[in-house]
Amino acid sequence: MSLMSHSKWIIGKVMGTKMLKTAKVRVTRLVMDPFLLKFYNKRKTYFAHDPLQQCTVGDIVLIKALPEYRSKHVKHELVEVIYKIGQTIDPMTGKRVAGTEFLETLTDLQQSLEAEKTLLEKVQELNVSAASCEADPPAAQTPTSQ
Repeated sequence: MSLMSHSKWIIGKVMGTKMLKTAKVRVTRLVMDPFLLKFYNKRKTYFAHDPLQQCTVGDIVLIKALPEYRSKHVKHELVEVIYKIGQTIDPMTGKRVAGTEFLETLTDLQQSLEAEKTLLEKVQELNVSAASCEADPPAAQTPTSQ
């Protein structure tokens, strides 16, 4: 009968990558206070081995506990980058953003915004069409007997 090792898989956010082939990952979890009966955030920091140096600060990553420690502090390894920073798309402009900064230029944005109707004009148009529908109800059909 063989023993199967159950490795611990953790999802966290990369806080630093200054060390060579190592990422500093912060994991936040909710813990309930038994006296106050309230949840609070509990954070723990792990050092994960990143051999390809593929993650950057802000990425959401999946790390796995190593069966044997690589060093005194590095006890996990990076399995995959789940969510890479900078791949967020702004719904209004359709451009990629990182935080509050646009990664692409917005030169054609002004032209496209001028061509489109403003939100207020669209709402007024919808209100006018809704009011006209309420004012002219469809004629009620009366059943005819033959």
